[in-house]
Amino acid sequence: MTRGVMGLLAKNISPPNLSIMQDEGFSVGRLRTELLSGLTVALALVPEAVAFAFVAGVHPLVGLYAAFLVGLVTALIGGRPGMISGATGALAVVMVALVAEHGVEYLFATVVLMGILQVLAGVMHWGKFIRLVPHPVMLGFVNGLAIVIFLAQMTQFKVPGTVENTGHGAGGGEWLAGGQLAVMLGLVVLTMAIIWAVPKVTKIIPAPLAGIGITAVIVIAFGLDVPRVGDMASIEGGLPMFHIPMVPLNWATLEIIAPYAVILAAIGLIESLLTLNLVGEITGKRGGASQECIAQGTANILTGFFGGMGGCAMIGQSMINVNSGGRTRIAAIAAALFLLLFIVVASPLIEQIPLAALVGVMFMVVIGTFAWNSFKIMTKVPLTDAFVIVLVTVVTVMSDLAVAVVVGVIVSALAYAWNNARRIHAVTRDSHSEAGAKVYEIQGPLFFGSTDGFIELFDVENDPEVVIVDFAASRVVDQSALQAIETVAGRYAGAGKAMQLRHLSRDCHELLSKAGHLMVDSDDDPEYGLAVDYSVKTGILGSH
Repeated sequence: MTRGVMGLLAKNISPPNLSIMQDEGFSVGRLRTELLSGLTVALALVPEAVAFAFVAGVHPLVGLYAAFLVGLVTALIGGRPGMISGATGALAVVMVALVAEHGVEYLFATVVLMGILQVLAGVMHWGKFIRLVPHPVMLGFVNGLAIVIFLAQMTQFKVPGTVENTGHGAGGGEWLAGGQLAVMLGLVVLTMAIIWAVPKVTKIIPAPLAGIGITAVIVIAFGLDVPRVGDMASIEGGLPMFHIPMVPLNWATLEIIAPYAVILAAIGLIESLLTLNLVGEITGKRGGASQECIAQGTANILTGFFGGMGGCAMIGQSMINVNSGGRTRIAAIAAALFLLLFIVVASPLIEQIPLAALVGVMFMVVIGTFAWNSFKIMTKVPLTDAFVIVLVTVVTVMSDLAVAVVVGVIVSALAYAWNNARRIHAVTRDSHSEAGAKVYEIQGPLFFGSTDGFIELFDVENDPEVVIVDFAASRVVDQSALQAIETVAGRYAGAGKAMQLRHLSRDCHELLSKAGHLMVDSDDDPEYGLAVDYSVKTGILGSH
């Protein structure tokens, strides 16, 4: 059995491109850009990881360790250089119920199982199904996530608190007021202005890093009373230690963690693969979906054994990296290592950074992430597509990303099916090859959505003794189509008449042959060498 599993792995996993620089080429300038971009991302990761740990109801270091481990592993073996992964809010909101009811050890076990499921998804190449996500769903995804990122920053405008004394996250529940709020807003605007202006002056330093640095210097130099990273929680800690989750290894444990693991694995892969596509569009390079699934899974397995809360790709931090010039694995590796350095050595310094600077960075990410052109195209695209954009955006904000994407894909698929169902019709004429026969030339695909329309095309009572159904401009797609053909043939047989099929494409021919509907088995018709007419057997699927 082990040999079979290893054979499956070898067959399904192709060696990824894991080179550090890939096709960017090494230079001092490129290395500087990547390292500075990584530093910027690491600074932005700190409050996000702490905040998401609060959301999940775990210690801040659990979120920080996840950001470090998931970020490092996916940077090394992920399918898309330039992407940043770490602890995310989309996963944290699912974890909170598990932690509250069963404790953090069950969370670690769930993260391990989540990672195993993601690796299996990569091995089976299920990541390719992300291609089925339509573009309107992608627009809704980025718009919804931009709004979620914006709303997540609102907690930074509240009086800082902790899990212990508030019970509900990083904010104390009360909004900042008076001069403190005014200063906070002023610093946010200042940071955003710096980020906007710096690229016009120099590209040596990433604009977000310049915004964070200048704002931090102003706050520290003038001793301004505004919330800082250290007000959320202390980020001081040691190296993550190997730790086997302390849960019973029995069926009862699996029943507890399996539902959460499936949901987390699905959400993590959907967000990661959509982010992979988005980063690929920005950088003009393709990424490996299956390799990304394997990387995410491997990262989460490792994270579960080292006391982390698990994670997935982060669109906000990925946008910071890309906009700061990060294009290779170096930036993401540097971000993870800088984050570990912050935890182990530099926590007193990092805790002095004002939250306003990081909020300003994230607000600029929101502006850059939101697809503003979606407003312009709303009146130019089909009404269904416009509806899907709005629907996915709203569901992403109100529920979660996985639900939003699934709903968007389902609505798009139903709309596509309905549009194709309306296309089916027939052109009738007298047969040129068989005297007295009538030919129905079917136009449009025959599938579950168009079967009723197909059946209604035929005038059984008034048709001649022989009817030929020509599929040259149609396709027989599924079991519903086979049932419809049998139903029509049964009606003609009941009236003492014969129905024959002509011009079947090879896939239609194979489908009908496998079902046993064709009384003549010939390969001439699929190649259109001869116009063979097939009689139809009835009573195979049964009529209902």
